[in-house]
Amino acid sequence: PAEPTLVLRLKFLNDTERLARVRPGDTVGALKRTYFPGQEQQVRLIYQGQLLRDDAQSLAGLHLGHLSVLHCHLSPPSVAPTAPGSPGPRSPAPAALGVGSLALPLFVLLLALLWYLQLQHRHVFTATATTCLAGLTLLVTFVAFAMYRR
Repeated sequence: PAEPTLVLRLKFLNDTERLARVRPGDTVGALKRTYFPGQEQQVRLIYQGQLLRDDAQSLAGLHLGHLSVLHCHLSPPSVAPTAPGSPGPRSPAPAALGVGSLALPLFVLLLALLWYLQLQHRHVFTATATTCLAGLTLLVTFVAFAMYRR
């Protein structure tokens, strides 16, 4: 007698779904080869929170039912190493300079300007303003050491 077929729902991270017709005797590897040809190494199948690592495991052994959901994650293909002497892949473009990476140097520059003004125009700064400037300088110093200590 012919083995009954199951319909499985292959659900992707972007919430799209694909139906797969399989036999309970098929293996996880056969499912990958059938529905992800050429991408078997990049696809990760997850059933009930468990990563299906063993490609030789049968689908019947997973106790899959009709319309069971298999979550699919496709990772980008890995770059093959190049032979010596051949030109390698281009180095990636430098990351865009974000505002976050400029925040600390900007604060340091602002503090330097305030200290310059405090030294040149003492009569404008009260004792409270000078104390606050010293405290702020101390705080930025601690933040700078904490950031660059990593």
